[in-house]
Amino acid sequence: MTLTRRSLLASGGNLMLGTGALALWPGAGQAQGLTVEAVLYDPDAPVQGNPEGDVTVVEYFDYQCPFCKRMHPILEEVVAADGNVRLVMKDWPIFGAPSVLASQLALGAVSLGAYEEVSAALMATEARLSHAEVEARVAEAVPVAEAMQAYRADRDRWDALLARNDAQAVALGFRGTPAFAIETTLFSGALDRQTLEEAIAEARAKA
Repeated sequence: MTLTRRSLLASGGNLMLGTGALALWPGAGQAQGLTVEAVLYDPDAPVQGNPEGDVTVVEYFDYQCPFCKRMHPILEEVVAADGNVRLVMKDWPIFGAPSVLASQLALGAVSLGAYEEVSAALMATEARLSHAEVEARVAEAVPVAEAMQAYRADRDRWDALLARNDAQAVALGFRGTPAFAIETTLFSGALDRQTLEEAIAEARAKA
């Protein structure tokens, strides 16, 4: 896949779209609370890769998004090969009820120590999912009832995270999934391996 939009951000506390970007901000007043810290370091968002990595890659994704699924193996390979990338996964279930269920079960699996396994199982599917297909995939990694029970036990936390993910994605001007913040640079749409690797290298060089 090729890059569809790239927007530089100024990182002086608040995230702002840089020169030449599309007019996607909803307005300065609404954007004031959207900080680099909030996007890159939400304490509740699951982190993969190297938690102490020097570059943070944030992905807003949906488990039914075909582009997310096609890119996911590339993303995993690049993060693993680099060894110094924090990969922050932000569930943004915008494709309907099965997407919401998938996100709920995956987040419930966090407390079971199985988020990565559940996420990988769901990402390995093709195209759209039914509720039954979501549950079948989750069951490959963890009992569905346990994942749902864990989600419900901490529902306020997870629902608040999903709400923040949605608000951030909208404020950043993303129109769909996948969408990325690689440190303070935004990318909308799936990235090929070279673009992803170059973006990580550029972010590291600016640090």
